[in-house]
Amino acid sequence: MSDPEPCRIKHENTEQQIDLIEEYEEIKEEERHIKIEENDRLQSDGDLKKRDKNRFTCTQCGKGFGRSNNLKCHMRVHTGEKPFTCTQCGTRFSRLQHLNQHMRIHTGEKPFTCTQCGKSFSQTSHLNTHMLIHTGEKPLTCTQCGRSFSHQSTLNLHMRSHTGEKPFTCHRCGKSFSHSTTLNKHMLIHTGERPYSCTLCEKSFNQSSSLKLHMMTHTGERPFPCTQCEKRFVQSSSLKLHMITHTGEKPFGCTQCGKNFSHPSTLNKHMTIHTGDK
Repeated sequence: MSDPEPCRIKHENTEQQIDLIEEYEEIKEEERHIKIEENDRLQSDGDLKKRDKNRFTCTQCGKGFGRSNNLKCHMRVHTGEKPFTCTQCGTRFSRLQHLNQHMRIHTGEKPFTCTQCGKSFSQTSHLNTHMLIHTGEKPLTCTQCGRSFSHQSTLNLHMRSHTGEKPFTCHRCGKSFSHSTTLNKHMLIHTGERPYSCTLCEKSFNQSSSLKLHMMTHTGERPFPCTQCEKRFVQSSSLKLHMITHTGEKPFGCTQCGKNFSHPSTLNKHMTIHTGDK
């Protein structure tokens, strides 16, 4: 039996594989260069678009605009120009769209309707604010106490409880209030006006809350029950005073001698000792 022939490597196959690898590497390198060129072109186009968007610049504040008309409208912020006038009341506006929105006050047009309750509004912003009632969303938070609100105006009013601001002043007595509605109610004290009348008797009141309390004398309703005994009260303040009889608390102190009392009426009687009044 003869010896087997030695294994021979096919050099032509090895050379072919090397050629294929080199060709593949060249193709990949070419693709890499193409990709780099493409990225450079896209970045250049982006820079041009960015420059186009800001090619009209405000000389007052440096803000850029893509169109000359937008710059022209913006300049009215600096000049105070208001070329659009309402033919009904004479109010002037810097933009035509603001005039169109204002005209709905006169026409009564309310094209934006709530899909939840059917209520309509003259502006989309008013509808968006209204929708928070249905969603329960309260995106505005007080930085002082963490309480949340659905409207910016409500948050602004709430902030006065922290700042102590009272911008509404009575011109008759000088007393100040944090809300305009509270001032309006206060003014009824000076005018003597009693716009809230009882339908069951002839009594009239200067506040709706006073009429509501009065109506309970007719209905016999006493919505505030004592948790310690069976007594019930018309007002929460009356229940609070009553609770002192159970707790023994005496929160009303005499400023003259320091003696404490459970009710303000008892304190008032005591004060006559110091004042000499009868």
